[in-house]
Amino acid sequence: MSAADIEIRRLGEGDAETFRDIRLEALARNPEAFGSTFDAEKEKPLSWFSDRLGASHVHGAFHAAKLIGIAALVIQQSAKMAHKGALVSMYVRPQARRLGVGRRLVEAIIDTARRHVELVQLTVVTGNEAALRLYTGLGFVQYGLEKKALKQGGRYYDEILMTKDLAQDQD
Repeated sequence: MSAADIEIRRLGEGDAETFRDIRLEALARNPEAFGSTFDAEKEKPLSWFSDRLGASHVHGAFHAAKLIGIAALVIQQSAKMAHKGALVSMYVRPQARRLGVGRRLVEAIIDTARRHVELVQLTVVTGNEAALRLYTGLGFVQYGLEKKALKQGGRYYDEILMTKDLAQDQD
């Protein structure tokens, strides 16, 4: 598998089943990295995943028609916060890591964000050095640290808060 063989596209409601599969895998494999849990989503009907795709900007990375990575942009709805979007649900299957898939997904989210918002924010669990390198390399900067942001299995996880000012990129 090479980066040239990867197709990045926005997922639609028809991708709900494959999206559900990778989302549940992400929650099971890396529970510390997500605000939701496997148990909270495993019983959701397929229509819940379809509705999520229809109401948001979720991008997928495909290799040979198989979904190998996902990332989503959530745009704030409040009038005072509509200038901000959040990069969430970032996950690349283990066999596709270190091939540039994550970078291409984040670039797709940034391209989408440019049409809708001025800032893209994200959080990353401390200790996830690969994600930190990826985000920093794409121009995200740290602006804070949330202590005990997540609690999973009796353990707390701190999250690094990062942002990318899209207006500054235009200068």
